[in-house]
Amino acid sequence: MRKILNIKEAVKAAKKLHSKNKSIVVVGGVFDILHAGHIKFLENSKKHGDYLFLLLEDDTKARKEKGKGRPIHSQKDRAKILSALESADYIVLLTNMTNNIRYDKIIVQIRPNVIATTYGDPYVEHKKRQAKLINGKVKYVIARINKHSTSKYLKLITK
Repeated sequence: MRKILNIKEAVKAAKKLHSKNKSIVVVGGVFDILHAGHIKFLENSKKHGDYLFLLLEDDTKARKEKGKGRPIHSQKDRAKILSALESADYIVLLTNMTNNIRYDKIIVQIRPNVIATTYGDPYVEHKKRQAKLINGKVKYVIARINKHSTSKYLKLITK
């Protein structure tokens, strides 16, 4: 099974899984420098369904969200690293995600049963709105682990 997919391939995989009555959990993010907080989030997310789709932001979006010098790893490299994790069934390469309409379209096409998130997620209202579009659920799977943060680690490294 190929784990790294483009959006079209992910939609096709999701349709096949739904036809077999399998449940899908979706998470999204940059996942630049993988740390224990990421691992725990993905493992906890996977517990809420049969398959975990990880929507991976492209480098342009990562730079916009995280700032100058980010991402450290390219989307291709981040996908390769994430694909080694047992908890992530599919890594979906997002491209040109410039507005909520594009995200909504992907969610409607994949139709996850669960959109997993963390407590304190600044985008939770957006995720709740998406879940309503597909009669899905938003599940809080973990509290943010402040001691684990890529930005924090980078500050320590560059001191």
